[in-house]
Amino acid sequence: MSDPMFDSKSASFLEWFRTWPGATFHPDIKIEDLREKGAGRGIVATADIPEDTVLFTIPRTAIINTHTSELPKRIPQVFETTGLEDTDNEADEDGDETSGPPDNWVSLILIMIYEYLQGDKSHWKPYFDVLPNQFETLMWWSDKELGELQASSIVAKIGKEEADGMFRSRVLPVVYEHADVFFPEGSERLGEDQLMLLAHRMGSTIMAYAFDLENDDEEADPENEDEWVEDKEGTLMMGMVPMADILNADAEFNAHVNHGEDSLTVTTLRPIPAGAEILNYYGPLGNGDLLRRYGYVTKNHARYDVTELSWELVLSVLKETIKLDDASWGKAAGELDLEEIEDAFVIERDAGEPDSTGKLREEATFKELPADLVEQIHMVLKAIRKVSPTTIPDKTVRDEITLLAIHRALEMRLAQYPTSQAYDLDLVSRDKVSGRQKMAVVVRWGEKVLLQEALNFTHEKLQKLKSKSSQESEPYAKRQRTK
Repeated sequence: MSDPMFDSKSASFLEWFRTWPGATFHPDIKIEDLREKGAGRGIVATADIPEDTVLFTIPRTAIINTHTSELPKRIPQVFETTGLEDTDNEADEDGDETSGPPDNWVSLILIMIYEYLQGDKSHWKPYFDVLPNQFETLMWWSDKELGELQASSIVAKIGKEEADGMFRSRVLPVVYEHADVFFPEGSERLGEDQLMLLAHRMGSTIMAYAFDLENDDEEADPENEDEWVEDKEGTLMMGMVPMADILNADAEFNAHVNHGEDSLTVTTLRPIPAGAEILNYYGPLGNGDLLRRYGYVTKNHARYDVTELSWELVLSVLKETIKLDDASWGKAAGELDLEEIEDAFVIERDAGEPDSTGKLREEATFKELPADLVEQIHMVLKAIRKVSPTTIPDKTVRDEITLLAIHRALEMRLAQYPTSQAYDLDLVSRDKVSGRQKMAVVVRWGEKVLLQEALNFTHEKLQKLKSKSSQESEPYAKRQRTK
């Protein structure tokens, strides 16, 4: 159903975009309301479009960053480099503001707040009118909604408290110190709660849409080329790119953002039929990370799902598996370099990458246990062997204990989710849930599927090892039972 206000803002934005010198917008595409599909605005082909067609061009002058906004010119002392900046770009432990200028992440938040508060006086007012003011990213979910993710490790990565601390130490003080600059004459000045809400809104907008712009003439990094910015390390220039962020994205896509010296262009990777949506690529992200950063999930991104296995869980299983007294465990622990101990390990598939046309050709399969997990277990078992040589007499026993421990730890990790795969699949496939709850179920179900694949893989490796060693000696588990 048509929404005149929504469509009017889209039309005004497109008209504004076309006024920028050097901007282009192909006649066979249009901005469309895709909210019924849960996608907000999107860009759709209105006719068949050949491969390698430039869909639109964004002049760099239209991008919001430290070079184009008036804010760094109005308060240059805030943005000037002093040589005293914190390299980690984080607030000090006591909550005081860090020294030196803001990093590029904080700089862009300040600029976005400034431009938003200028209202009609901002060059980018029509652009702000089409940016979201509500978000589905995990930062905005209630505790009850987050509870639907169950045991997903993505919950620990939301970082709301860290964001609050950064806003209070590095953003709000600048705004209040230069209130005459940020708030136009005669405008209402925001209180702390209102300003914190605006900072979160701008931070979420940047998280979802900002580009790394530091690649005009530099050799591209093949792992990060043209990706949307996520790791806000403060070392690269960031910017908000009008029109590029109207594009939605998926793990299978049909368009590519190219960075030029004076402009960014979006080009088709393969022929696009009339009626098809133009899709960008956010990188090989699992649905948990996709939901955390961008606020949605897709079937294609499920191949990149990941979960984590904690060392605490693995170590508890090792202690159950290897019957040593506390004193022996203590001696073994003394043999370890604690700085080398990892806290968690990523469980993931060999998912492959899209080809040059944006298509996924390879099947995603679970092919390997985390090498760092196996190495860490081996390190512990080596220390145990020094204390009790008969407990780990040879490599075969070591490998069997390793697989037994990983298998049991995976079982316990899967048991941390209170519902089954079958239950979750029924909820999603039969549309028994919707909205945020459905996205949460998709994430947790995908992680359970992955854990089960890892379990099956480990079980198969364990059976092969036992079969191979059965003629040489009794399996370790049997020996333990007969001691």
